[in-house]
Amino acid sequence: MASSAVIDQTTVTSLLAVAAILATAYWVSLRVLDKSTSLKLRVIYVWHFFDLLIHFLFEGSYLYNCFFTYARGPSPDNFLSQPLRKYGSFYGTSPTAKLWQEYAKADRRWGEADLTIISLELLTVLGAGPLATYVCYCMQKRDDRMWYWMTILATAELYGGSGRFAPLLTEY
Repeated sequence: MASSAVIDQTTVTSLLAVAAILATAYWVSLRVLDKSTSLKLRVIYVWHFFDLLIHFLFEGSYLYNCFFTYARGPSPDNFLSQPLRKYGSFYGTSPTAKLWQEYAKADRRWGEADLTIISLELLTVLGAGPLATYVCYCMQKRDDRMWYWMTILATAELYGGSGRFAPLLTEY
């Protein structure tokens, strides 16, 4: 039986957090980029700053929940060599745990310490986040290397996205 969609406080709070991150990225662009920066470059900067905030804040919080949020009970995979702990946002009550519980309604892997998702998120938080930061730095300095690193980052994002979502295609 299919359940109907519910827009609850967690949904609204999560969407407002995304809007706040986007507004922050735009605000930062107004503060750090030259006033003569073209609309195209400003949009690209906003996208990369938004990207770094999402990687560090949201995806970083997923990793935090995977490593530090748990409940007592038998672990299905002995994660972190803890056979009597189940890790993931399903077992937390923090706002970030609730955010990932909401996301897990569509894909259960995001509520647990799923090893595939953890491996991809480690790459994004420790690799793509700093790279997006570097792209923003290059844009602020008007360094033409930004185009090379944007291409590398975009390729990595496409690869990571396919790694996250392609497994879902096998479910249908």
